[in-house]
Amino acid sequence: MKAQIEQSLLGAVHRLQAQGMLDAAVTVTPALSVPKDPSHGDFATNIALQIAKPMGVAPRVAAERLLEALTARDGIRSIEIAGPGFLNFFVEPAAAFALIDSIMASGAQFGRGQYGAGQKIQVEFVSANPTGPLHVGHGRGAAYGAVVADLLAAIGYEVHREYYVNDAGRQMHILCVSIWLRYLEQCGATLIFPTNGYKSEGYIFEIAQTLKAVHGDAFTAPAVSVFENLPLDEPQGGDKDEYIDAVIERAKSLLGAAGYKTVFDAGLNAILADIREDLLEFGVEYEHWYSEQSLEDRGLIERAIVRLQEKGFIYEQNGALWFKSTEFGDDKDRVVRRDNGQSTYFASDIAYHMEKFERGFDRVIDIWGADHHGYVPRVKAALTALGFDAAKLDVSLVQFAILYRGGERVQMSTRSGSFVTLRELREEVGNEAARFFYIMRAAAQHLDFDLDLAKSQSNDNPLYYIQYAHARVCSVFRQLPLRGFAHDVGNGRSAYARLTETHEQALFKRLSQFADTVQRAAIGLEPHQLVHYLRDLAQEFHAYYNAHAFLVADDAPLRDARLNLIVATRQVLVNGLGLLGMSAPEEM
Repeated sequence: MKAQIEQSLLGAVHRLQAQGMLDAAVTVTPALSVPKDPSHGDFATNIALQIAKPMGVAPRVAAERLLEALTARDGIRSIEIAGPGFLNFFVEPAAAFALIDSIMASGAQFGRGQYGAGQKIQVEFVSANPTGPLHVGHGRGAAYGAVVADLLAAIGYEVHREYYVNDAGRQMHILCVSIWLRYLEQCGATLIFPTNGYKSEGYIFEIAQTLKAVHGDAFTAPAVSVFENLPLDEPQGGDKDEYIDAVIERAKSLLGAAGYKTVFDAGLNAILADIREDLLEFGVEYEHWYSEQSLEDRGLIERAIVRLQEKGFIYEQNGALWFKSTEFGDDKDRVVRRDNGQSTYFASDIAYHMEKFERGFDRVIDIWGADHHGYVPRVKAALTALGFDAAKLDVSLVQFAILYRGGERVQMSTRSGSFVTLRELREEVGNEAARFFYIMRAAAQHLDFDLDLAKSQSNDNPLYYIQYAHARVCSVFRQLPLRGFAHDVGNGRSAYARLTETHEQALFKRLSQFADTVQRAAIGLEPHQLVHYLRDLAQEFHAYYNAHAFLVADDAPLRDARLNLIVATRQVLVNGLGLLGMSAPEEM
């Protein structure tokens, strides 16, 4: 009904333009909202306020002329002009309840649409450095990104999900030497571990043990040859960064290119395999795992820098190449190639985003941690300098999640001693609860994750509360044959006019908002809107369940009408939970 009224309003606008009352160049997209106060109608619009100024009249006058031009009114009981010029629409009950049939007929497709049809969107999310297991912060980005991508696909976009593997940066080399040093310990060496290495994490030891089991002593070297004539580490008064970089160079020299690559790949492949498995178990899948190293291998970083040079946005200073990001509002210019000839992470990011748009995406969405806030303007600046429309890049920043158990903040992992992994969280509360609690709040808001609440089977747990509504509908239909009844959909359809109870009207109104909620949640990149909707829908259903009997013994038409209504409710719960990546249990 909402789409029908919006089309009628658009037709009225065109008639005003044809009559010369409104300039034909004026573009208006009618949009209806659902008033919180039922006395304001089933739908409302402020379109008259939008066209009043171009028409040169007061908003109420524009509303009156719009109302006169509105010829298609099927299913509309009345229209009122309210306030400064709002139009409130009251729908005929019979037309309104036709939505029940639409939901039952559409099934799993109800709520989906074609808003983004013909447009390609790339969603890049998680993209954690493959230097260790995913932690709870990565988990929130994973849940948010996966649901955003699914919502966009639900409204017609062709969605490409991508994980950017940072396999070429300095941290990967620190990981490599950390594994190698633990490997040397496995081979009997005694050494002082670098301050800036990956020290006590269990997975480093596991990879080193595997390396020893597969390759034996092939990569051994005397400890003295590893550390002699190196600069001092931090505890001895030196610089820890300078020291670890020297250890990396020494490892490359002692191992040789082939040996170093074997150790490097052992770490990368083991951790990346763990990340893939972790995400897959969490219900997160990608079309592409994109290697940062491939940018260098294919010459894309060099091409991006040359392109910026040709456009006059690169200059040389002290042997390094700098991007003129201050010309685009940044607080300082940024290095893209160091004086030692190595390109920076920023240069890789420029090349990666350049290549994204060259692949033909109409829109690119990056989902990053909140600590990347300052990075957004410089990436957009680089895109603008390269000649792309930076407005087509959207960046969502996801705040960290703080875990609480028994009212106390969880400080560290019992396994790793440094952080709580996503796998540990999933094992404790379950995949669905973890995913749901991650997206309950807007991504930009801090999230206090209550572990006890996520595990509880009570109405205080919002996921349990929503899933229990679905289970309750299923229980009604399990009782149906036991009571000697059968559900006659057609018989119920003929009695829709009798669904006049307050709870029935409220439930129907909530059902009518589903498709619009899905679209708004997708467009706004706000999965929490759908979470809130489902909680409200469950609340409307539970109130209805507690107030009225569905299996009315002596009134088959009313019984079937109510059963039709709760069948529609069950379908919307299934569809909504499915978009969030969650199940709809039949028994709880």
